[in-house]
Amino acid sequence: MGEQLLLDGVAVDAYAWALRVGVFDDKEIAAGLEVDAELVAQARETLQELRLLGPTGSGTTMVPLNPDVAEAELVTPLEVSIAQRRQRIAGIHRQLRVLAEVYRSHERAATDDLPPIRVLDDFEEVRREIDLARRRCTEERISLQPGGGRSAEMLEQDLMQTLEMRRRGIRIRTLYQHTARSSLATRTYVRQICQEGAEVRTAEELAERLIIYDRKLAFIPKERTGKEPPGAAIVSDPTLVAYLCRSFESVWQGSQPFDVGRTIEYQQVAEDLRMSILRLMAMGVKDEVIARRLGMATRTCRRHISAIMEEIGATSRFQAGLLIGRQGLIPDDQADLPAFAGIDVSES
Repeated sequence: MGEQLLLDGVAVDAYAWALRVGVFDDKEIAAGLEVDAELVAQARETLQELRLLGPTGSGTTMVPLNPDVAEAELVTPLEVSIAQRRQRIAGIHRQLRVLAEVYRSHERAATDDLPPIRVLDDFEEVRREIDLARRRCTEERISLQPGGGRSAEMLEQDLMQTLEMRRRGIRIRTLYQHTARSSLATRTYVRQICQEGAEVRTAEELAERLIIYDRKLAFIPKERTGKEPPGAAIVSDPTLVAYLCRSFESVWQGSQPFDVGRTIEYQQVAEDLRMSILRLMAMGVKDEVIARRLGMATRTCRRHISAIMEEIGATSRFQAGLLIGRQGLIPDDQADLPAFAGIDVSES
């Protein structure tokens, strides 16, 4: 049988009717049950597939058969197949375990010879290294994901990997920017991984993408120069990795939980974004740079800026910067750049 067959109400009633009269007759059963003859014909085919109907000696009529016998006929081949697969799996384990320790010894020796910082230009090579680090991970993965929401294709792939790590008991912590909350695909992804125990928060600004495994191995992407994904630096130096972990913790402590079901937190994040735009406008940062730093599209950023200028009565960006300062729209405790921003305000 190619797919699982289910006995519906018509099939059960038709089988019971045939059991009472001794034969399965489509017309008689359809009339007796007061159902369409086509439904009875479908029920007959299902019962035959399940070995619950069989021909008489003459082969002219169908009669009901013992369900216990039918069950044995259907289940036995499956049980034999399962037993054979289990034997094959056990054989694979036995054969590969012989070489596992040899491989681990070689791997340890090769790892000891690696430099504390490796720069890989080929993205596929970086991806292979990340896959290897993920499989070796035993305790925690922390990551920074700047730039707003991510694509559905990328999130679908990461979902499977993240859930696999959670099944192994790996702690997962991820930081997005506030603008990621407006992405439906990202919100769906966050809901799914948080249901399995992952932790996700958002912050106003994040410098660059960063992934750290077990606080021992960090991946820092190179600057993108075209459409192709960039390479990355792989850092294993304990001092540098510890510094990156401390930087992550600093941002994590000041971030907002990504709770997709709480309106209050979403409103707070929207206010945080507004304050960030106000602060950067007061510093004279260009629209494109504000958009990039806050992980949103330039067009979206300009809509926010236009609304703010209208609100404060400014007719130019220069005047807006002056009015923001004069009207005291930025609290003193938000006047400084956020920790770990890592971007010069003069960037253009």
